[in-house]
Amino acid sequence: HHYHQTPDPMADAEVLQEDAPRIHCANCGAELRYQPGTTVLQCEFCSTENQIDESAVEIRENDLLEQIDARVTEQGKEEVQTLECQSCGAINPFDKELVGQDCVFCGGHLLLKNAALQEKIKPQALVPFQMEHRDALKRYHAWLKSLWFAPNKLKEMQNHPNVLKGIYIPYWTFDAQTSSDYSGLRGTNHTTMESYTTTVDGKSVTRSRPKTTIIWMPAAGHVDQFFDDVLELGSSSLPRLRAMSLDPWDLKALVPYESDYLRGFIVEHYAVELDQAWQQARKTIDGKIRMLVRRDIGGDHQQITLLNTDWSELTFKHILLPVYVSAYRYKGKPYTFMINGQTGEVQGERPWSYGKIAAVVLVVLVVVAVIWVLSEG
Repeated sequence: HHYHQTPDPMADAEVLQEDAPRIHCANCGAELRYQPGTTVLQCEFCSTENQIDESAVEIRENDLLEQIDARVTEQGKEEVQTLECQSCGAINPFDKELVGQDCVFCGGHLLLKNAALQEKIKPQALVPFQMEHRDALKRYHAWLKSLWFAPNKLKEMQNHPNVLKGIYIPYWTFDAQTSSDYSGLRGTNHTTMESYTTTVDGKSVTRSRPKTTIIWMPAAGHVDQFFDDVLELGSSSLPRLRAMSLDPWDLKALVPYESDYLRGFIVEHYAVELDQAWQQARKTIDGKIRMLVRRDIGGDHQQITLLNTDWSELTFKHILLPVYVSAYRYKGKPYTFMINGQTGEVQGERPWSYGKIAAVVLVVLVVVAVIWVLSEG
């Protein structure tokens, strides 16, 4: 079988701390789940609204270099038991109640013998889900219907009750103050008219045409820029470019980490370590600095010959962002569909049915052949 879908996320293990408060309704005792877009845990059975206590703890920035140098205290860290997927590398939450689990990101089978106790930096903040699961399903169905030449089994997925899972995905954010000195060249377009000879009706005629040359002049200067909340993916299980394309995120909606927001959702632990994420974020910032320098140089063309940047006030946060994910395999290859659980932005990978494509090509060739035969006759 070529097609595999992961099980119901609501049947997955409770991925919160065992001592997390208020997991049951104060009125009837039923287990509670977070209602997207609210600040309550509404009971599905008696409709009692159990308020989430908004934490008064400030979301603070952490010193990046101290953390990377491992000179921080153990405060802000936790030990979590995880299962690493051998197929895609995702760090899945551990479910001690299940004999076996499926990876929520690629559908691969997880073995309990691969469970590991890992020390992780605790999330400091999260953006709560704002989109209801039923609304996310509508967007997923619309996406499926829009696909041309998709395998029939993929389109059948919209009828699967557990096709879409709400997952809090780990991200890192970075702040940096940059101070850059540069030197380079400013190019200005200079247009003149030049004469040329051509032949018209057998006669040689002289005409003119514009000719553009670039005049280069030395340029040097200084650019200061503060970069706030540069986002980097902490998951290795989602396609990075597609996951990063789920932006823009409104990080002003971040709230201090509160486990009640996680009720009924899966929480992925980060696989991309802080130093790895910083190296990627630094490349992003470098690219933005170069854009700022080119703008500062001005002119029609720019060349940067020397760029020196001083970095200061380097800080980071570890946060969780809400994403609806459908992970499936088709003919052994994993595909991922994602919806931004805050804004509804859609990103998806899709397989192609080459049999359908071949059939359409064949029909077109037959039609062309028939038209040709008729025209010849």
